[in-house]
Amino acid sequence: MKPDTKRTWAEILPGNLIHNMKLIRAALPAGTKFLGVVKADAYGHGAAAVSRALEENGADYLAVAGLDEAIELRRTGVGLPILVLGHTPPEYVPELIENRLTQTVTNRAKAEEYSAAARACGGTLRIHIKLDTGMCRLGFLCAGERFAQGVDNVAGACRCPNLDPEGIYTHFSMSDEPGPEAEGFTRAQLRLFLDMLDALEGRGIRFRLRHCANSGAVVNYPEAALDMVRPGLLLYGYGGGEKIPNLLPAMRLMTRVSTIKHFDAGSRVSYGGTWTAPARTRMGVLPIGYADGLLRSLSGRAAFYVAGGFAPQRGRICMDMCMADLSALPAAEVGSPVEIFGGHAPLPLLAELAGTIPYELMCSVSKRVPRVYL
Repeated sequence: MKPDTKRTWAEILPGNLIHNMKLIRAALPAGTKFLGVVKADAYGHGAAAVSRALEENGADYLAVAGLDEAIELRRTGVGLPILVLGHTPPEYVPELIENRLTQTVTNRAKAEEYSAAARACGGTLRIHIKLDTGMCRLGFLCAGERFAQGVDNVAGACRCPNLDPEGIYTHFSMSDEPGPEAEGFTRAQLRLFLDMLDALEGRGIRFRLRHCANSGAVVNYPEAALDMVRPGLLLYGYGGGEKIPNLLPAMRLMTRVSTIKHFDAGSRVSYGGTWTAPARTRMGVLPIGYADGLLRSLSGRAAFYVAGGFAPQRGRICMDMCMADLSALPAAEVGSPVEIFGGHAPLPLLAELAGTIPYELMCSVSKRVPRVYL
């Protein structure tokens, strides 16, 4: 037993990650660049290791949420261009320039602040313009009556001195949703984005990188690929469906059976006694709980893969432990590995049971859980 697998650990499979990247690239038009989204510690997979694997296997760009995530990648030797998706205060423009980072610009006022800060330090800041085409989060407003003003504001931002407007992008809010309403909304977002590009080109403004395809759009709207795509969930092994089949999960969350106890009928298990043994029960105690990222909302709903079968989770999930019914799994012993999610226990099913999405469960795996790279 390795020291980092004695309790609970996450197995990260870079080979599966690269397998997924190759499948995604095969579905893209020739020449389309690949941006790997590695924010939130690469969705819990370890941003440094994932970024190095992507860089070594031909990715073109990376994206993170904030400046600190980007600088951490630079400190670990990652050399790919990195797009900072969120806001960076203008006083940190020197750090952006020094670390060769690309900053998202979401309105004209921010562009002017970044321009002044870049001019003050004698550098040029590479930027990507973000348009709000319907997500209603960050970005230049450009829908409806704001279209002409949006064109003016983007054009003004791009002409600010000491800024290099390399790219422009938007973010789809329903591209992974089924049904005609979601399709209509997504196509309207794409049409608005393309109309903005045409209007800006009429002003003499062209961008080297135009990108708007997140995972859902890569799968469902191939016409949105443009110059570059930004897959997140797809890269980590989920969401391809029938159009990009054979994706492989890049993480397995694992623990071990630490103790086995036999309880008589009528025994009430865990906090609140929410589950009562209907008969004599062989119960395993697992050293994983909500402090490790196993959501408490899964109490009494999940089942974990152990010894060739699934053990139902019983009672409330505790901070550091939970209980699983091993009565039907005589081969399960103390020390037996248990897969919480991965190749045998599908993450999307676990997310559905928790009333959430796979992203949250991956990102919830806490820092105290060691990542073991296979």
